[in-house]
Amino acid sequence: MHSFRNNRLRDHEIPLSTVWLLNDIAESRGKQTLFVRQSPQALRSFHDTAVIQSAESSNRIEGVVVAPDRLHPLVLGRSKPRDRSEQEVQDYRRALDEIHANHADLAVTADTLQRLHALCQSASGDAGQFKRVDNDIMEFPQGKPPVVRFRCVSAGDTPAAVEALCRHYRHALDQENVPPLIAVAALILDFLCIHPFRDGNGRVSRLLTLLTLYQHGYEVGRYVSLERLVEESRESYYESLRLRSDRWHEGRHELTPWFNFVFTMIRRAYVELEERASQADSPRGAKSERVFAAIRSQPDEFRLSDLERACPGVGREWIRTLLAKLKKSGDVACRGRGPGARWRYLGDKGNDT
Repeated sequence: MHSFRNNRLRDHEIPLSTVWLLNDIAESRGKQTLFVRQSPQALRSFHDTAVIQSAESSNRIEGVVVAPDRLHPLVLGRSKPRDRSEQEVQDYRRALDEIHANHADLAVTADTLQRLHALCQSASGDAGQFKRVDNDIMEFPQGKPPVVRFRCVSAGDTPAAVEALCRHYRHALDQENVPPLIAVAALILDFLCIHPFRDGNGRVSRLLTLLTLYQHGYEVGRYVSLERLVEESRESYYESLRLRSDRWHEGRHELTPWFNFVFTMIRRAYVELEERASQADSPRGAKSERVFAAIRSQPDEFRLSDLERACPGVGREWIRTLLAKLKKSGDVACRGRGPGARWRYLGDKGNDT
């Protein structure tokens, strides 16, 4: 909307630092096909890990947390949610499934945004519906009265604002030849400033990021969780969003710092994918050592899910088989059964050989 009006994106001067980021991403995107062809098994494992991390991180950013041992059965299994938090994690996975399977058919329209919201917020009473009351973004300083951090588009103006945003986005791509990544970053910023839903705007923004990147051939989010990377940079994310939304209503907000934040996240994802792919192609002994190192680094008891998070790209069954061998040799002990079993390393944690 305001980031697209008056040919802002077409006429926007891109500094050299941003150009280098875009070049790095373009080079990495060119390697995607190579990774898919050379490491299909590893990429399937990467995908499962990314889905779990995405469902966990995108909800945890919003304060929704579930027990670690419940993530795998909720996200990749058929476990039924036990409470509202588990329902929201499972809902996000369903929204991810929709994007993974049908991204080519999901045009960036108000209907699509409402569909994504309905999928990831199914337990709310207004799933898939735009806000009915104004929802300014508030800040709650410790020991001080709350203050309005940003005044979003009013509820009454929201439907028209969303329609305009989607229309401007498509026009920027089709008529103004704006580079896709620039258009995607501007789309996400304007979506967050409109804040079209009562709740779930952050989650829908991350789904929309994934969807639009897929549509332009940037599929790194299929194998590396962009949501996890945003969570790891949460302070920078909120600060960048706060600064860039200043003067947004007047169409005088700065764009480059927000662009650089988004592009840095994408580049980090590609760097991580390349590192994981190279590790997956390394000798089997190196792969084993990664898991051994993760086991030795655990402070006390640990679960299988702890090793999965510490060793992205290593399959659950492979880790389970390795643990069984270590148990037989007396290097680890196990208490309990199933995904909730707790393991303990019995060797010398200071021995890295």
